[in-house]
Amino acid sequence: MDGLMLNLFLALLLIFALFCLVARLLHRYFVYVPDRRRIDPREAGIAGVEEIVFKATDGKTLIAWYRPAEKGKRTLLYFPGNSGSVAARAGKIKTIAADGYGVFIVNYRGYGGSGGRPTEKRLVKDAVSAFDTLRGLGVPPRDIVVYGESLGTGVATQVCLQREAEALVLESPFTSVVDVGKLAWPLLPLKQIMVDQYRTIDRIGSVNVPLFIVHGGRDAVIPLDMARRVFHAAHEPKTLTVVPRAGHNDLFEQGAWARVRDFVAGLPAEAVPAEAQSAARAGRPVEIQAAAAAER
Repeated sequence: MDGLMLNLFLALLLIFALFCLVARLLHRYFVYVPDRRRIDPREAGIAGVEEIVFKATDGKTLIAWYRPAEKGKRTLLYFPGNSGSVAARAGKIKTIAADGYGVFIVNYRGYGGSGGRPTEKRLVKDAVSAFDTLRGLGVPPRDIVVYGESLGTGVATQVCLQREAEALVLESPFTSVVDVGKLAWPLLPLKQIMVDQYRTIDRIGSVNVPLFIVHGGRDAVIPLDMARRVFHAAHEPKTLTVVPRAGHNDLFEQGAWARVRDFVAGLPAEAVPAEAQSAARAGRPVEIQAAAAAER
C-alpha cells in the first residue's frame, strides 16, 4: 500500500510539474489577447487622427495613431490594455481629443498591424521607441504625459524610468501580473511560471514625476486594493481618484476623464527642474472619491 501511495504521489507530482511547464510555455497567450487587424483611423470614425509607422529597435514595424494637441495642450502617450487594439479605444480618443489634448496611442507588437510577438521586455523597448518617435514629431518632454491603461500601466511605469516625461497617469493599475493571476489560480506557483510579470509595485517607488491614479470602485478584474498599494509605494506628488460606480472597462463613461483632464491641466505651464516641481507640489498625498462624477 505504501508503495502504491508513493507511486500515486510521484505521478501527481509529475503531472503538476508538466502542467507548470506547459503553463510557462503558454502563459503569454493569456496575458496578450490581440486584435491583429490593421484598422485605419478613418474606419473607426475619428477625424484628425493619422496613422504613424515607426521602427522598433529590432527592426519590427510598429503602428500608432496620433492626434496632435491643440496649442497650449499636452499630449498623452497612451499604452492600452491587453486586449483588442487601439481601434477599440476610439471612443476614448474622441473624448480626449474633444478637449484639445493630443494622443499618441501605440499598437503593441502583434496588435493592430504591428509586427512581432509581444513580451514584456520587447513592449517596454517599443514603448521607449514610441516616446522617442513622439519627440521626433516635435513634442517636447514637458508636454508629454505618459498614460497607461490596465496592462499598459506596467509598460508606462517603466517608460518613466527611462525617459523624462511631465507626469504619469495610471488607469486601473495592478501590483503585478502575478498578483492578478493568483486571483484566479491561487495555488499555482505563478511567480516561477510567468516570465512577463510587470512588477509595478517594485518600480513605482523609483518614478520621480507627478503621479495620478484612477481606479473603479467596482473593478472585478483588478481589485482597488492593488491600486492603493501602488499608490502608497509611490513618491509624492501623487493622487488616487476612485470612481465608485465604475468597473474595469467603463471608467471614462463614469466620469474618470474629467478627473484626468483636471490633473493634466493643473501641471506647470512651463518646464521646471524636477526638484522644483517636487517642492512646489509637496504635501500630503491625495486620495479622492470621485463621487460627484459617478453619481450624476
